[in-house]
Order: sequence, then C-alpha cells, then structure tokens
Amino acid sequence: MNKDDFILPKDFPPLQNNTFLRATRGEKTEHVPVWCMRQAGRYLPEFRESRAGRDFFETCRSPEACCELTLQPLRRFPFDAAIIFSDILVVPQAMGMDVQMVAGKGPTFPEPLKEPEDLQRLRAKVDVDKELGYVFKAITLTRHKIEGKVPLIGFTGAPWTLMSYMIEGGGSNTHSKAKRWLYRHPEASHMLLRMLSDVIVEYLLGQVAAGAQAIQVFESHAGILGPAEFKEFSLPYLRDIARRIKDKLKEALQDVPMIVFAKDAHYALEDLSQSHYEVVGLDWTIDPQSARERTGGKVSLQGNMDPCALYAPKDHISDIVRKMLEGFGTRGYIANLGHGLYPDMDPENVGAFVEAVHQHSKQMIKQM
Repeated sequence: MNKDDFILPKDFPPLQNNTFLRATRGEKTEHVPVWCMRQAGRYLPEFRESRAGRDFFETCRSPEACCELTLQPLRRFPFDAAIIFSDILVVPQAMGMDVQMVAGKGPTFPEPLKEPEDLQRLRAKVDVDKELGYVFKAITLTRHKIEGKVPLIGFTGAPWTLMSYMIEGGGSNTHSKAKRWLYRHPEASHMLLRMLSDVIVEYLLGQVAAGAQAIQVFESHAGILGPAEFKEFSLPYLRDIARRIKDKLKEALQDVPMIVFAKDAHYALEDLSQSHYEVVGLDWTIDPQSARERTGGKVSLQGNMDPCALYAPKDHISDIVRKMLEGFGTRGYIANLGHGLYPDMDPENVGAFVEAVHQHSKQMIKQM
C-alpha cells in the first residue's frame, strides 16, 4: 500500500488565493482570475514525459499520476485555479462500457450502444465509490499536495455529450447515430439521459466530498443540437443535475460553485443563465458584450479567447486579451479559452496569455 492511500479528505491546507472562487460569486477581485481548459496537457513537455508509454485510462486510474499531471502547469504558470486531470469518459466506463484510447484515433468504444435493448448492458445502479473512487482519491491527494495555492476544480461530461460518445463509439463530425436515437427512440434516449444524470449527480457529490472546491459540467456536444433538441435533450438534464447537487450541498451547509460549459450553444445563453449554475462558460463564437447583455448579470461568465489565438506573437496575444477584458468587464468574470489547449501550442504563449490577463485586469481595476 502507498502512504498516499491513507490521505483523508480533511485538514486541507488553508487556501491562499481565492480570486477564482470570489469571481464565481461576482465579488470584487484584485485581478481577473485565469485558468485554461486542458491546462494539464500534451503541450507541456513534462506532461508528455510523465505519460510516455502509459495507457491513457491507466493513468486516469492512478491518483498519484493524476495529482502530478494536475500540478505540472501550476509550477510553470500563475494560474488562479487547477482542474483535476481525468476524463469525461470514466462515467460510461463506470456504467459497464469498455472505452479505450486508441493512438491516432482518440476515445473508442469497441461495442457502442446501437439499439434501445443495449441499455440493458449498462449497470442499473452504479456504486461510484467502487467504480470511480480513484478520481476521488486523486482529488483528495491533489488538495493536500497543492498546499492551498489555488482552488481545485472537479468536472464531468454532461448527459447528452456522454450519450453521443456511447452511441457513436467515439468522436464524430455529424453525431448522426446519436441524433438518430433522439428522433427514432426518444423514450429510450430520455431513459439513458436519466441514467447518466443519476450517476453524474453521485459522482459530482463524491468529488466535492473528496475536496473539489468548484465543479464544471462539460456539454461539449451541445452545438450539434438545434435549439429545440437542446431544450428537450440537454437543458433539462443540466438543470436537474445542478438543482439536485445544490439541494444536497445545502443540507450539508456547503457552498460549491458550479460552471456549465455548453460549447456552441450560443442560442441558449438566456436559458443557461437561469439553470442553477453560478458561472456560464463560453466558446469563442460569442461576443463578450452580447453575452453580458443576454445573461443580464444573473451569472458570472468564463471564457472565451479562441485557443488558436495562442499561435499569435506574444504582443498580439496581449492585445487580444485586453479587448476580451474590455468586452467582459472585470467583475464576475473568469478568463479562459473558448475550448481546451491544443497539443502543439507553445507553453511560452500560454504564459503570455496568463500574464496579459493579470496585467491588463489589474490596470483596469485600478482605473475604476
């Protein structure tokens, strides 16, 4: 047994930088907080070195490896939050599906769901402690090892996004197999979305109990749905998850901010801002000022620089960041990218992005 196996989710070091948490609640901050989706990723040489020769999901199941990968970007950059290294597809695995990470292809389900009868192959009741306890251990270990530098974010994929992977058998441009279910098997679709929601609620509560200080729900495939389908097959489940978690946390007198990131669902901003989440994450296709107006100050916003802007020279990155900050304003705002970092990005440009957010926002706040 490793000594880290005995680390408990209590007596965590006190938090030294709560800028991110204050921004989720719309409170005043000295600077705009910043973190990046996929900040623990292949763009870092130390990440590639740590992961060399190891199966992806084997890495996900090692609390020590996940902790190390989560901490790597914090050693390089003054991020205001960390996000635990894991993957959204651990949830379908916990439900009994085989998922493999195939080199050059990405996540692959050898036996995807094809017809409604296939739902019988899924575990009706998932013991999240047994099936996903390795994620909880990784969160607890990281909370201790991060030494209170910044808050730790936990996360999950949203029901529709996970459903689409489970039916498509991997990534897809059209998601036509999954969308076929919505039109041909709406009842079975809702049954699967309910099953996923139940597991996700328990999973996220487990992450909070393990030490996660904020939660992000990734609806990465929102944009493949039209407004009507989103309102039927995504939004109700996003709202249900947040409501159930808030109710449970209230009973325990806990307050953990939740972020929803529904990529390309710009038609749903008003609905998302009234869905029990403190923060709405935005992709780069949304104008910051328009997002502020449409959400009406009900939520904090997170995003939304185009990740490809990191290919620009550093002085240009600084200009892009300044314009983004002017659009969002400095209150109730968390700077991020509109999607995750790509593997071929230069770590120095990521550093330039973080520095520009801090520098420009400090100046803007001083001038207010």
